[in-house]
Amino acid sequence: MRFAFDAELWEWDARRDDSWVFVTVPAEASAEIRDRTAGVRRGFGSVRVRVSIGGSGWRTSVFPDSASGCYVLPLKRAVRRAEGLDVGSVARVAVEIIET
Repeated sequence: MRFAFDAELWEWDARRDDSWVFVTVPAEASAEIRDRTAGVRRGFGSVRVRVSIGGSGWRTSVFPDSASGCYVLPLKRAVRRAEGLDVGSVARVAVEIIET
């Protein structure tokens, strides 16, 4: 299962000193991820994914956000630098579930 979407980068307020930056997976895609991975239990409810933004690709996990009901995707500093992205930038994101 693969999703592509545009998303704005945002900084997690609780960990501002550590510069944790995320994008939010849209509600419809989050619901499909939740349905497809029902019963799979990993730390913090995470789901393993393969991600690409521009010319950068990597493996990571998406995490459920109880406030929005959507999954959030952390963006590594190295990827943000390579792609010229910062908080407030909008990126074209492709996410593929690698476990079901």
